[in-house]
Amino acid sequence: MKKLFTKEVRIAVITIVSLFVLYSGLNYLKGINIFKPTNHYYVSMPNVSDLQVSSPIYVDGFKVGIVNSIDFDFNNQGNIVVLISLDKEMKLQTGSYAELKSGLTSGAFLSLKLNKYVSSYCQTGDTIDGLSEPGLMDKLSADLLPQIETILPRLDSILLGIQVLVNHPALTQSLDNIEATTANLQKTSAQLNVLLGRDVPVIVSNLNKVSSDFSVVSENLKAVDIQSTLTTVDQAIRNVDRMTQQLNAPDNSFGLLLNDRALYDHLDSTARNASNLLLDLKTNPKRYVHFSVF
Repeated sequence: MKKLFTKEVRIAVITIVSLFVLYSGLNYLKGINIFKPTNHYYVSMPNVSDLQVSSPIYVDGFKVGIVNSIDFDFNNQGNIVVLISLDKEMKLQTGSYAELKSGLTSGAFLSLKLNKYVSSYCQTGDTIDGLSEPGLMDKLSADLLPQIETILPRLDSILLGIQVLVNHPALTQSLDNIEATTANLQKTSAQLNVLLGRDVPVIVSNLNKVSSDFSVVSENLKAVDIQSTLTTVDQAIRNVDRMTQQLNAPDNSFGLLLNDRALYDHLDSTARNASNLLLDLKTNPKRYVHFSVF
């Protein structure tokens, strides 16, 4: 009995299946699902910068297809024909167009702008118009370059001023002064550390001792009968006041001695007479002393 599949047939079948799997895998990696029905349209673009095969196509941010191929139109130079595949359910109204956009991280993609004001639709294989918006670098060049050209002369002046400032001797001197100040601060900090480690504990100990002495004095003051002391002082003051009054009164000896002018004059006269008598005694002693010799 002959075999139903010969060796050659099996090899052929395996090869065909392998090629189909390889084709399906490559399209899957490109984002093309060969098992999903699609409609094909052509887009005439003036520029396809950064657009790649399998780049996504969006409608209002929703992905509806991919780019199948990109070809240059040699018959109408200046245009590039992009073949796009859209979901079978996706219909394009007449007057719709595609716009090339660039994302900061996602690369270029096509955004379909549908003409929602008509009821007629494009046929599969029709060509629609495409627009290219300026790329990110083009926008940067258009917006930033004029500003950069305006800033460059000022920047040159600023750099020149900075160079003059850096090369000025005063800056070098200031840096030297800062270095010397830093060294002095470091030296002062070391001395302060020594002071804190050596003298401060002694000072704190002395303060603690003084505080304890004040505490003892306070306890002693608490033990003193302040009221009795104040009473004694008050009595002494009254006695001094009484004595003062008696000295000022003319009815006693001390009062007469201090207040009687006549007594003072008599005493002063007596003192002068005594003084004159002593002087006369010194001058003429014979007048008062007599010697007799036997």
